[in-house]
Amino acid sequence: MLNLIVFLKPYKKECIIGPVCKLIEAILELLLPTITALIINNGVDAQNAPYVLKMGGLMLLMATLGFCSSMTCQYYAARVSQGFGTTLRNNIFKHISSLSYADIDKLGTSSLTNRITNDVNQLQLAVAMLIRLVIRAPFICIGAIIMAMIMDFKLSLILLASTPVFGLILYFVINKSSPLYRKYQQKLDKIASLLRENLSGVRVIRAFSKIKNEKQRFYTANDDLTDTAVHVGKISALLNPMTTFVMNAAIIVILWSAGFHINSGRISHGVIIAFVNYISQILLSLIVVSNLVIIFTKASASAARINEVLEVVPSIADNSKCIENIIDSTAPKIEFKNVSFGYSTTLDTVLNDISIIIGKGETIGLLGSTGSGKSTFVNLIPRFYDVTKGSILVDGINIKDYDIHKLREKIGIVPQKALLFTGTIAENICWGKQDDSDNDIKEAAKIAQADEFISKLPNGYNTQVSRGGLNFSGGQKQRLTIARAVISKPDILILDDSSSALDFATDASLRKAIKQCSTNMTVLIVSQRVNTIKHADKIIVLDDGHIAGIGTHNELMESCKIYKDICLSQLSSEEAFS
Repeated sequence: MLNLIVFLKPYKKECIIGPVCKLIEAILELLLPTITALIINNGVDAQNAPYVLKMGGLMLLMATLGFCSSMTCQYYAARVSQGFGTTLRNNIFKHISSLSYADIDKLGTSSLTNRITNDVNQLQLAVAMLIRLVIRAPFICIGAIIMAMIMDFKLSLILLASTPVFGLILYFVINKSSPLYRKYQQKLDKIASLLRENLSGVRVIRAFSKIKNEKQRFYTANDDLTDTAVHVGKISALLNPMTTFVMNAAIIVILWSAGFHINSGRISHGVIIAFVNYISQILLSLIVVSNLVIIFTKASASAARINEVLEVVPSIADNSKCIENIIDSTAPKIEFKNVSFGYSTTLDTVLNDISIIIGKGETIGLLGSTGSGKSTFVNLIPRFYDVTKGSILVDGINIKDYDIHKLREKIGIVPQKALLFTGTIAENICWGKQDDSDNDIKEAAKIAQADEFISKLPNGYNTQVSRGGLNFSGGQKQRLTIARAVISKPDILILDDSSSALDFATDASLRKAIKQCSTNMTVLIVSQRVNTIKHADKIIVLDDGHIAGIGTHNELMESCKIYKDICLSQLSSEEAFS
């Protein structure tokens, strides 16, 4: 948790004023039993009414000041805890945004969601309690013991004797519950993952009538989570009754001993009443400390999970060197030099020793069987993943020497899965370039063959897009994502199987429109359709991570058996050889 204290720096003033106010309240609270003893001894026993009223007024004033101090502390505690949570969430989100695909895959989307929500909430609670109670509860406890010792040292020894017992109880609960809280958070991640799968894949689940199976999976995971929660709850639940038992036993022994002292006249009634009040304060403080132990044990587990995220060093390091001035305009637009790549060092490589040159303004088609490495090939260009071996050059510069933001500004990407964001159609298209005019948006939509269906909508470009674009068909979503990519007029346009839901006529019109608007744009088209890449300047055929052939359609029909087989499986002989 100490690593996260840095996020409290903007709230130094509040972190000092809050506990000081709580300390003032605690001091006033500690003085009240002593004043009560004085009222009994000097006022009630002596039947001195003016003294009772005077001291009663002083107690009322002290209670009012204590209330004001407490409210001030509550206010600052709320400000600090909420500000701390906001700053921490912002930093976690910023850090997650800097991670590569591989880093995010390793941590897990559901786990990251839980860490930025539930774990931060737990830490917010801990910060609030830190300011409100961490100083007050121990101070009351220690202060009450000191005041009791001042009143009667012999009786206070009974309190001191109970302290080691309380320490053992705390050690037992912390030692047993801390690892269980970590397990609980991990199982909560599993629940979140199952929920995410079921909610995003609800159509598939229903289509295959697997609702019963998925319910059982969820019930099993939920029962496992419940068992862990019950187990840790049982251990934590022991803290309060065991603390109460120890302190009440101490109170019984004290009262029993005090009875002998009162009979002998050594102790007055007021002292005994004040002593019992101090014992009650100690008991209440220990109960608060017990609850704080549970809160901070949970927070410790949450802090460890958050630190695990913040300590991840992005596997793709950004380079802030300014290289715009040394770009070689005569160099190929993209060049792969002996590139190999594997998603993990323990797994087989997905691409093996790829070397290829792609010129400026060329349209390149990528074809191959499922799993041959087509999407991996194009994902390496914007550095979504770093190559395992070899290098990739854009405009003659190694992509590792680029500032990532500037590199990706050169590239427009349409991923396999068409994803839209909540907002209007115009806002979604503008994701590609925020400062575009309505004419630019409409022009991009026309290139993507989307203007036709957008114009027929009642609200046109102001039509709202639901979460994930569920109110549009697959083909409409693909065209909108293409418009989002082309609006910025990138140097490199990557279409990763982005026309699979389009009919052949729309697909042909799309390719023609992109060709017309992209004189200097290098276009890479990943597709399973031969017709989509048939007229490309160059076609790359991939097979099991290797290049099986490079050339035009006619060249590959003569020289590449894999390409020829794919063509003949989709086209007639006349179409294939035309």
